[in-house]
Amino acid sequence: MAHSMTAFTRLGREAEWGSLQLELRSVNQRYLDPHFRLPECLRDLEPVFREGLRSRLARGKVECTLRFEPASDAATLAVSRERLEALAAALAEVRGVVSDAPMPDALALLDHPGVLDARGPDLETVKAEATALFEAALDDLVAGRAREGDKLAGLIRERLAAVNAQVAEVRRLMPEILERQRAQLLERLEVVKADLEPQRLEAELVLLAQKADVDEELDRLATHVAEVERQLGQKGPVGRRLDFLMQELNREANTLSSKAVVASTTRCAVELKVLIEQMREQIQNIE
Repeated sequence: MAHSMTAFTRLGREAEWGSLQLELRSVNQRYLDPHFRLPECLRDLEPVFREGLRSRLARGKVECTLRFEPASDAATLAVSRERLEALAAALAEVRGVVSDAPMPDALALLDHPGVLDARGPDLETVKAEATALFEAALDDLVAGRAREGDKLAGLIRERLAAVNAQVAEVRRLMPEILERQRAQLLERLEVVKADLEPQRLEAELVLLAQKADVDEELDRLATHVAEVERQLGQKGPVGRRLDFLMQELNREANTLSSKAVVASTTRCAVELKVLIEQMREQIQNIE
C-alpha cells in the first residue's frame, strides 16, 4: 500500500504533574528529515524520538513539537532544617572567633547551597508519559499517511486507466493512420508529377510505415502502466520507483509524439503527457 508523506496529528495528556501536548507534522521530502522542538527539561528525549521516526518512516520532512506545562502546585519550596541548623552552628562558631563579623540575612541563608530544596514534578515520570504520547502520535501519523496514500493511489489508478485508453485508441487508429500516410504520399507525388519506379515507390512507402510504426512504444507504455499498478500494491516505500516509472512513461509519450504524422496521434500523445504529469505531481507526495 502506498503511503503519503503528508499528514498531521496532535495528542495531549494531563495528570497531576501537569500537561503534555505533542504535534507531528510531515510533508514531502526526498529523504527523512526530522526536526524537533522540545522543552529544555525533556531535551534528552530527542534521540528516542528520532529513532522512533526512523523505524517507522522512510521519507518526509517531519516536525515534532512537544510542549510541557507543569501543574501550578507541582513546584514546591522546602527548607532543609538539618542543613540550616548546621549552617547556624557554623555561623555561631565564626561569631565566637570574630565577634564583629556580620551575619547573613534570611535570604542569604536560603541562598546557601542545600538549605532550600526546589522540588518540581518527577521528570522521569514526565519523560515516560511523553514517550508513550509520542508513540501514540506516531501510530496516528502513520495511519494518516496510509489513508492519504490510499486516496493518492486511487487518483493515480484513474489516470492509469486513461493512459491505457489512449494506448488502445492509438492501436485502433494505426491501420487508418498508415493508409492515410500512403494516400498522402501518393497525392504529393501526383502533384509534383514525380516519375518513380514502382519498386522505389513501394520502398518509400515501407520506409514511411516503419517510421510511423509505434507498436514498440505502445507496448512499453502498457508495460510501464502495469508496473506502476504493481508498485502501488507493494509494501514499503515506492515513491522513488514510481517517480522513475513516470520518467519512462514520459519518454515513450515523447517518442510517440515525435512519430506522429496525423493529428489524431498527436492529440493522443498530448493527452498522455497531461496524464503522466498529473500522476507525477501526485507521486511527489508518496513515500
